[in-house]
Amino acid sequence: MNFTSQMSVGGGGYPKDSFSTALTKNIVAILVWLALSFINGSMVHTFLKHNFFYEDPRYIMFIYMVINDALQLTLVTALYVVSYIFFKIHASVCCLLVMTAVLTTRSTPLILAGMAVERYLSICFPLHYGHTCTVSRTIALIVVILFLTVAVPLTDLLVTLIKEPLGFFRTSIFCDHSFIFRDRSIYYKNAVFDSIYFSFVTLTLLYTYCKIMLTAHAASTDLVSIKRARNTVLLHGVQLLLCMLAFVVPSLQAALIALFPQFVLEIRYIFFLLVYIIPRFLSPMIYGFRDEKFRKYWARNLTCRRNNISRLWPAMKVNLKFRRTYRSNEIGMITGRSKRHIKRHFLAFQWTYQLPLDS
Repeated sequence: MNFTSQMSVGGGGYPKDSFSTALTKNIVAILVWLALSFINGSMVHTFLKHNFFYEDPRYIMFIYMVINDALQLTLVTALYVVSYIFFKIHASVCCLLVMTAVLTTRSTPLILAGMAVERYLSICFPLHYGHTCTVSRTIALIVVILFLTVAVPLTDLLVTLIKEPLGFFRTSIFCDHSFIFRDRSIYYKNAVFDSIYFSFVTLTLLYTYCKIMLTAHAASTDLVSIKRARNTVLLHGVQLLLCMLAFVVPSLQAALIALFPQFVLEIRYIFFLLVYIIPRFLSPMIYGFRDEKFRKYWARNLTCRRNNISRLWPAMKVNLKFRRTYRSNEIGMITGRSKRHIKRHFLAFQWTYQLPLDS
């Protein structure tokens, strides 16, 4: 369905975006997705390129969070753009997308808790850190996080399969969690789970932050490292608050829409940016920019790519110039002398940049 009719068809009488407004919103969302995908992709490439990152639990957890955030951002952006273009999609496809989005959204707080515990152990128990935080235990923690986060969407699916007819998954619906998982028992189950879930993560962050603060007051050396760990845990707390917005935003958004119904589209777009887009900037900032070791190799990787592009571009231009001139020679447009001169010029560049000579 086109942009101009999507709100009038299923939006309950809400005002609709004009074509230019809808196009602008989607272009902004896609550009932000592209920028963050480039940052996340370059970080993953840097991690995979250097073997010593594989042996550090800190960077393993970090890259897991980067991949999780990148997948979540991709799914959320895809759902946002699809809602403007098609409005309704097949229920089975929507179910898969929503379940994956829920999995990645619920994984983030648990990853933050794991990373905070890692910082706590490295600062408060430095002598035991080496045999406490190992690669195998880090992988086991990631498996536990996946198991806990998969349990929620799977139970949602099981309840829906029991309560809904099978023909429901062959219909077309607006892709939203409340439309695909409609039974009220799912709402109450998730409310209880979220209360326990976020209470555990919040207490973990508070405990690790307080213990690091006490260690900082008692320590007389390595204050820089302790201060950096304290700030990292504090930023994890900010991330957790932003993650919690994803669970309270439906009620808050409904209240604001009731107060300002004329701004319903703007309210939804602002919440989309605040809840799902902006928090994705924090993960690269906390480790990619603040961590000196990772930043050094990450910057080196980006510099090498830029240098390779700038080095190959002149050779590509010469290659194209030679091919155009060579084709012109086939129809008698150049003399034998100019042909030998151009070919000798191209062969010199080919030797310098190791370009293949195409026929």
